[in-house]
Amino acid sequence: MPKNLPFVDIIIVGSGASGGACAWKLSGSGAKVVLLEQGNWFDQNDYPGDSNDWEIVSKNSFSFNPNIRKLDSDYKILDENSDIHPLMYNAVGGSTHHWTAHTPRFHPSDFRVKTLDGVADDWPISYWDLEEYYDLNDVMMGCSGINGDPANPPRSPRPMPPLPLGKDGERIAQAADRLGWHWWPSDSYQASENYKGRIGWNNQGTFASKNKWKSIASTDHTYITPAIENGLEVRTNCAVQNISVDNNGNLTGVIYVDSKGTHYFQEVGKVILACNGIGTPRILLNSKSKKFPNGLANSSGLVGKNLMYHPYASATGLFNENDINYTLGPLANIIIVQEFYETDPKRDFLRGYSFQMNRSHGPAHTALGSGSGGVSIPWGKDHHDEFSKRFKKYLGFAIISEDLPELHNRVEIDENLKDKNGIPLPKVFYKTSENTKKLLNHGLKSAEKLLKEAGSYDVIKQPLIETAGWHLMGTAKMGIDPNTSVVDSECQTHDVENLYIIDGSVFTTSAAVNPTPTIQAIALRTADKILKG
Repeated sequence: MPKNLPFVDIIIVGSGASGGACAWKLSGSGAKVVLLEQGNWFDQNDYPGDSNDWEIVSKNSFSFNPNIRKLDSDYKILDENSDIHPLMYNAVGGSTHHWTAHTPRFHPSDFRVKTLDGVADDWPISYWDLEEYYDLNDVMMGCSGINGDPANPPRSPRPMPPLPLGKDGERIAQAADRLGWHWWPSDSYQASENYKGRIGWNNQGTFASKNKWKSIASTDHTYITPAIENGLEVRTNCAVQNISVDNNGNLTGVIYVDSKGTHYFQEVGKVILACNGIGTPRILLNSKSKKFPNGLANSSGLVGKNLMYHPYASATGLFNENDINYTLGPLANIIIVQEFYETDPKRDFLRGYSFQMNRSHGPAHTALGSGSGGVSIPWGKDHHDEFSKRFKKYLGFAIISEDLPELHNRVEIDENLKDKNGIPLPKVFYKTSENTKKLLNHGLKSAEKLLKEAGSYDVIKQPLIETAGWHLMGTAKMGIDPNTSVVDSECQTHDVENLYIIDGSVFTTSAAVNPTPTIQAIALRTADKILKG
């Protein structure tokens, strides 16, 4: 039997982008708030970089993929039936320890896809409902950027100027100008100046520098540390088994397991899930009861359904110049191109995509296929020649597609396979849609045109990056109707009072930009709604 713990007002499960933001907002309210995190505190000295083996570390113990990384805090993702491998990280701060911190906002149109394009559903909230929280999050996380982007609504000034484009970024920007295409310096939660204990880092070395990592915002630093000063309690190495309700479906508490294998029942007034688009449905589907035999808050049958990833393609241009080092500066927080963001009836697909400019990678990554469309440079007599054509000499674009929700893309539970704590593992099913394939194909042609305009003599294409499952969205959909959604406009589940979800699970649609600022804005807004009762 689990050990019973004294009542607390609020439990937040997960300390990443959303959980950290929400914990800070709630921590000064006078309520007893406890944050449960499956991982431990992260030591910044453990970031790979500034060593001879940094690429080995980044491919193994610091891999994006938990199935490769296999830390004690990880659980296996059963993804054999997924075109894309999901990526996540368990630690205080979550995947904000493991990101580029490229942070564009959604467009107003992204919340109205059904109205504008006749597909998916409209969100029950708008861009304007989130605007003040976007602004607040930019200050808390420390946004480097600049106003004036014609692709987006006017915004309040960022706390810091944008990261410098560098000679390579200027080259791409000038090529886009010649084509008459939109481009803008990327918004980034990487500090361009010293900011709230973080160091400013402006292309001072390669992106493998540890100082680069220390300039990037992670929620353990930006949100959780100040929340602890306000009274937040953080419990690490705690894996949530399920959420309990009584026979009437009323929330009673959370059962979790600590690192010693001890089970606890934490009685609680409110539970807020912030475990990403796989971790959250895993908990809900494992929380079966007489009232909810198909999983908690799942009367709609949509928990785990409509998984969206943002499928990525890449186009890489090779350049002849020997006087420019294309590895200097951040890997991706440089330029965003949104020329093809909205639906165009002249195209054979709906919605659109963004380009995110990328720089060259390190020597091992280059040899293993970075800059070569994911195909390793062949061994043999031509290896060094082929390597020298690429190393420090390529630039590219990640093509970020808007992934429309589809019921067959889903997260389920495997009752037979369990983690070390005896908790059933998540099983992911995902197939890339025909609309997405057409969209990415268009993006590859557009990226090739831009790279050649910039002077590339050869462009290498990768139609789908299987290892790019960074963005996990849609598996606990937000909506007005309880029959067609899991949470309402304030992120409270329709079925269970006082159970909230604030991570990317609640996304109604995915847009075509990185989701983290929107996730955090939703988390801050939800915390405000809770505080206002």
